Amino acid sequence: MVTSADRQWKLPPLILHPFSERSGPEKLLASSRASLILQGVLPGEDYSLEELERTLLEGRCCEISMLFYVGKDLVRWADQCMELIENTEALKRSGIRPESFLQLLIETTPAAVDEKLRRWGVYEYKTIFSRALGIHAVFQELPRYEGLSTNFVRHYHRFADHLYTCHQQLFPFTPILPASFDFELFASAEYTRLLDSQWEER
Repeated sequence: MVTSADRQWKLPPLILHPFSERSGPEKLLASSRASLILQGVLPGEDYSLEELERTLLEGRCCEISMLFYVGKDLVRWADQCMELIENTEALKRSGIRPESFLQLLIETTPAAVDEKLRRWGVYEYKTIFSRALGIHAVFQELPRYEGLSTNFVRHYHRFADHLYTCHQQLFPFTPILPASFDFELFASAEYTRLLDSQWEER
């Protein structure tokens, strides 16, 4: 494990881009309601089983889309972090891989990043990020949903959980801690405003 009291390396910022389609919130809400009706938690006499299943799967597809794009942002960031490793003599042979940075983000999240995500109302970010990486480990492009099995779409979260675990265990890597590696988190629009303000100050 790489940790040092003398030096903290500054990593590139993690920038998350907007990923929700226009009808996304409505589809997610309808899907959640359909799921509760199918489980018998809510009454659903006005809906057919076929309609409920279709609504549920549409919501699941929307979730997969959102996670896919989050995964792209996370993998892009990990690759950018690796540029620091490859260009720093003291870190070249440390055994640090992209998985090191993904573990840092998800399992040993820096306090400032955790606080910011919670301010955004994202409390289950560890689950979101790990599933996003699981989805991205399989799909390099957003999948065509007619090519996915109904079983996968309906239970994608279980597949994604195992895919993330598999991804992190494929190769040995050196774990890292916030004491040695720090980074900031931005929404893409927020980061653009920051760059604009810095440019105006020059």
